[in-house]
Amino acid sequence: MLRDLSLKFVTLVGALCLLPMGQVSAKGTVLTGTDEDAQLPYWEWRSDTVSLRLVQRLPDQTRAFFMARGFNKQHAEQIAQSCIFQTVYKNIAPATSQRIIKYDLSKWRVIYNGKVQTLKLRESWEEEWNSKKVPPPAVIAFSWSLIPTQQSYQPQDYNWGMTSYNLPPGTRFDLKMVWTQDGVEHTDVIKNIECAPDLHLDPKEAF
Repeated sequence: MLRDLSLKFVTLVGALCLLPMGQVSAKGTVLTGTDEDAQLPYWEWRSDTVSLRLVQRLPDQTRAFFMARGFNKQHAEQIAQSCIFQTVYKNIAPATSQRIIKYDLSKWRVIYNGKVQTLKLRESWEEEWNSKKVPPPAVIAFSWSLIPTQQSYQPQDYNWGMTSYNLPPGTRFDLKMVWTQDGVEHTDVIKNIECAPDLHLDPKEAF
Protein backbone atom coordinates (compact mmCIF):
# COMPACT_ATOMS: atom_id res chain seq x y z
CA MET A 1 0.00 0.00 0.00
CA LEU A 2 2.80 2.41 0.90
CA ARG A 3 4.48 1.55 -2.42
CA ASP A 4 1.26 2.40 -4.28
CA LEU A 5 0.95 5.72 -2.46
CA SER A 6 4.57 6.56 -3.27
CA LEU A 7 4.00 5.83 -6.95
CA LYS A 8 0.90 8.02 -6.95
CA PHE A 9 2.86 10.85 -5.28
CA VAL A 10 5.66 10.64 -7.85
CA THR A 11 3.10 10.62 -10.66
CA LEU A 12 1.35 13.66 -9.18
CA VAL A 13 4.62 15.60 -8.83
CA GLY A 14 5.54 14.75 -12.41
CA ALA A 15 2.18 15.96 -13.66
CA LEU A 16 2.51 19.23 -11.74
CA CYS A 17 5.92 19.82 -13.28
CA LEU A 18 4.30 19.73 -16.71
CA LEU A 19 1.80 22.46 -15.86
CA PRO A 20 2.51 25.93 -17.33
CA MET A 21 4.29 28.15 -14.85
CA GLY A 22 2.73 31.45 -13.77
CA GLN A 23 4.21 34.89 -13.64
CA VAL A 24 7.40 35.14 -11.59
CA SER A 25 8.59 38.26 -9.80
CA ALA A 26 12.18 39.00 -10.83
CA LYS A 27 14.13 41.60 -8.88
CA GLY A 28 16.72 43.56 -10.80
CA THR A 29 18.85 46.61 -10.05
CA VAL A 30 17.59 50.08 -10.94
CA LEU A 31 20.18 52.71 -11.86
CA THR A 32 19.46 56.41 -12.33
CA GLY A 33 21.56 59.33 -13.45
CA THR A 34 22.19 61.54 -16.46
CA ASP A 35 22.51 59.93 -19.87
CA GLU A 36 25.88 60.85 -21.39
CA ASP A 37 24.54 61.41 -24.90
CA ALA A 38 21.19 63.07 -24.17
CA GLN A 39 22.35 64.93 -21.04
CA LEU A 40 18.93 64.14 -19.55
CA PRO A 41 17.82 61.86 -16.69
CA TYR A 42 17.55 58.11 -17.24
CA TRP A 43 16.21 55.08 -15.38
CA GLU A 44 17.81 51.70 -16.12
CA TRP A 45 16.64 48.28 -14.92
CA ARG A 46 19.21 45.47 -15.12
CA SER A 47 19.28 41.78 -14.34
CA ASP A 48 21.74 39.13 -15.50
CA THR A 49 19.88 38.83 -18.82
CA VAL A 50 17.89 42.03 -19.43
CA SER A 51 18.74 45.72 -19.61
CA LEU A 52 16.06 48.39 -20.10
CA ARG A 53 17.04 52.07 -20.20
CA LEU A 54 14.49 54.89 -20.34
CA VAL A 55 15.89 58.33 -21.17
CA GLN A 56 13.80 61.49 -20.93
CA ARG A 57 12.96 63.38 -24.10
CA LEU A 58 12.06 67.04 -23.70
CA PRO A 59 8.71 67.94 -25.31
CA ASP A 60 10.56 70.51 -27.45
CA GLN A 61 12.76 67.74 -28.84
CA THR A 62 9.68 65.69 -29.70
CA ARG A 63 7.88 68.64 -31.31
CA ALA A 64 10.84 69.39 -33.56
CA PHE A 65 11.45 65.74 -34.42
CA PHE A 66 7.92 65.04 -35.62
CA MET A 67 7.26 68.36 -37.32
CA ALA A 68 10.37 67.60 -39.39
CA ARG A 69 8.69 64.33 -40.42
CA GLY A 70 5.45 65.76 -41.74
CA PHE A 71 3.25 66.29 -38.67
CA ASN A 72 1.46 69.61 -38.30
CA LYS A 73 1.92 71.71 -35.18
CA GLN A 74 -1.25 70.43 -33.51
CA HIS A 75 -0.40 66.75 -33.93
CA ALA A 76 3.26 67.22 -32.97
CA GLU A 77 2.04 68.98 -29.83
CA GLN A 78 -0.14 65.98 -28.97
CA ILE A 79 2.88 63.67 -29.13
CA ALA A 80 5.05 66.11 -27.16
CA GLN A 81 2.48 66.15 -24.34
CA SER A 82 2.34 62.34 -24.12
CA CYS A 83 5.47 61.61 -22.02
CA ILE A 84 7.94 60.19 -24.52
CA PHE A 85 11.06 58.28 -23.50
CA GLN A 86 13.95 57.10 -25.62
CA THR A 87 14.04 53.38 -24.84
CA VAL A 88 16.90 50.90 -25.19
CA TYR A 89 16.15 47.21 -24.62
CA LYS A 90 18.91 44.58 -24.55
CA ASN A 91 19.39 40.88 -23.98
CA ILE A 92 22.67 41.01 -22.09
CA ALA A 93 23.01 37.27 -21.52
CA PRO A 94 26.32 35.79 -22.73
CA ALA A 95 26.28 34.86 -26.41
CA THR A 96 26.87 31.21 -25.50
CA SER A 97 23.89 31.03 -23.13
CA GLN A 98 21.13 30.61 -25.74
CA ARG A 99 18.74 32.49 -23.44
CA ILE A 100 15.98 34.09 -25.50
CA ILE A 101 14.08 37.10 -24.15
CA LYS A 102 10.64 38.09 -25.41
CA TYR A 103 8.35 40.95 -24.47
CA ASP A 104 4.89 42.24 -25.35
CA LEU A 105 4.37 45.89 -24.42
CA SER A 106 0.60 45.42 -24.34
CA LYS A 107 1.17 43.54 -21.04
CA TRP A 108 3.14 46.39 -19.46
CA ARG A 109 1.34 48.73 -17.08
CA VAL A 110 1.74 52.36 -16.05
CA ILE A 111 0.84 53.00 -12.40
CA TYR A 112 -0.03 56.64 -11.78
CA ASN A 113 -1.99 58.40 -9.04
CA GLY A 114 -3.53 55.17 -7.81
CA LYS A 115 -4.64 54.11 -11.29
CA VAL A 116 -3.31 51.50 -13.71
CA GLN A 117 -3.22 52.06 -17.47
CA THR A 118 -1.48 50.72 -20.56
CA LEU A 119 1.24 52.36 -22.61
CA LYS A 120 0.08 54.07 -25.79
CA LEU A 121 1.40 51.70 -28.43
CA ARG A 122 2.08 51.85 -32.17
CA GLU A 123 -1.26 50.31 -33.03
CA SER A 124 -3.29 52.84 -31.03
CA TRP A 125 -1.34 55.79 -32.43
CA GLU A 126 -1.70 54.51 -36.01
CA GLU A 127 -5.46 54.18 -35.62
CA GLU A 128 -5.66 57.73 -34.29
CA TRP A 129 -3.45 59.22 -37.01
CA ASN A 130 -5.44 57.50 -39.74
CA SER A 131 -8.70 58.86 -38.32
CA LYS A 132 -7.18 62.37 -38.31
CA LYS A 133 -6.00 62.03 -41.93
CA VAL A 134 -2.32 62.44 -41.07
CA PRO A 135 -0.25 61.94 -44.27
CA PRO A 136 0.83 58.29 -44.66
CA PRO A 137 4.58 59.09 -44.85
CA ALA A 138 4.33 60.84 -41.46
CA VAL A 139 2.42 57.90 -39.97
CA ILE A 140 5.08 55.47 -41.24
CA ALA A 141 7.89 57.63 -39.83
CA PHE A 142 6.10 57.79 -36.49
CA SER A 143 5.55 54.03 -36.32
CA TRP A 144 9.20 53.31 -37.08
CA SER A 145 10.31 55.76 -34.39
CA LEU A 146 8.55 53.72 -31.68
CA ILE A 147 10.03 50.56 -30.21
CA PRO A 148 8.15 47.48 -31.52
CA THR A 149 5.15 46.33 -29.49
CA GLN A 150 6.42 42.75 -29.54
CA GLN A 151 10.01 41.60 -29.91
CA SER A 152 12.24 38.58 -29.40
CA TYR A 153 15.95 38.89 -28.59
CA GLN A 154 18.74 36.39 -28.95
CA PRO A 155 21.69 36.84 -26.53
CA GLN A 156 23.45 40.17 -27.15
CA ASP A 157 20.57 41.46 -29.35
CA TYR A 158 19.25 44.96 -28.70
CA ASN A 159 17.27 47.77 -30.28
CA TRP A 160 15.94 51.19 -29.40
CA GLY A 161 13.08 53.55 -30.13
CA MET A 162 10.57 55.71 -28.33
CA THR A 163 7.90 54.62 -25.85
CA SER A 164 4.80 56.66 -25.04
CA TYR A 165 3.13 56.73 -21.61
CA ASN A 166 0.16 59.06 -22.26
CA LEU A 167 0.86 61.23 -19.20
CA PRO A 168 1.40 65.00 -18.82
CA PRO A 169 4.94 66.46 -18.70
CA GLY A 170 6.50 66.32 -15.23
CA THR A 171 4.34 63.39 -14.08
CA ARG A 172 5.91 60.71 -11.88
CA PHE A 173 4.83 57.09 -12.34
CA ASP A 174 5.79 53.45 -11.78
CA LEU A 175 6.26 51.04 -14.69
CA LYS A 176 5.44 47.33 -14.45
CA MET A 177 7.50 45.41 -17.01
CA VAL A 178 6.66 41.92 -18.24
CA TRP A 179 8.92 39.65 -20.28
CA THR A 180 9.40 35.95 -21.02
CA GLN A 181 12.64 34.08 -20.44
CA ASP A 182 13.07 30.34 -20.99
CA GLY A 183 9.30 30.04 -21.39
CA VAL A 184 8.57 31.65 -18.01
CA GLU A 185 6.89 35.06 -17.69
CA HIS A 186 8.71 37.48 -15.37
CA THR A 187 7.73 40.87 -13.99
CA ASP A 188 9.22 43.74 -12.02
CA VAL A 189 8.45 47.40 -11.35
CA ILE A 190 10.59 50.50 -11.91
CA LYS A 191 9.41 53.09 -9.42
CA ASN A 192 9.23 56.88 -9.50
CA ILE A 193 10.05 57.52 -13.16
CA GLU A 194 9.54 61.16 -14.16
CA CYS A 195 8.23 62.41 -17.50
CA ALA A 196 10.36 65.27 -18.78
CA PRO A 197 9.06 68.74 -17.84
CA ASP A 198 7.91 71.04 -20.63
CA LEU A 199 10.93 73.33 -20.66
CA HIS A 200 11.84 75.68 -23.47
CA LEU A 201 15.61 75.85 -23.50
CA ASP A 202 17.88 78.01 -25.60
CA PRO A 203 19.64 75.49 -27.90
CA LYS A 204 22.95 77.17 -27.06
CA GLU A 205 22.41 76.47 -23.38
CA ALA A 206 20.78 73.02 -23.62
CA PHE A 207 24.05 71.06 -23.38
